[in-house]
Amino acid sequence: MANILSVAGSNSKYKLEGAKPAGFLGGLWHGMIAPITFIVSLFNLNVRIYETQNNGRWYDFGFCIGAGIIFGNGTHQGIVHGV
Repeated sequence: MANILSVAGSNSKYKLEGAKPAGFLGGLWHGMIAPITFIVSLFNLNVRIYETQNNGRWYDFGFCIGAGIIFGNGTHQGIVHGV
């Protein structure tokens, strides 16, 4: 049975027989939930933050965009420098 949150791991919906590999949207979702998935993966050996059943560069691109949405671009918005 596929897991509800669609996290990467042995129970991933992408590992079901006949399932298409994770693409851009799968990578985007996995990137956005990476912090939560990482914590879960510390306690559950079947959960991973990165889906191995993916279609390559489009998944990677989506993962990077998703992680960027969560982690930000590194700027400090709202802080006025030099005042």
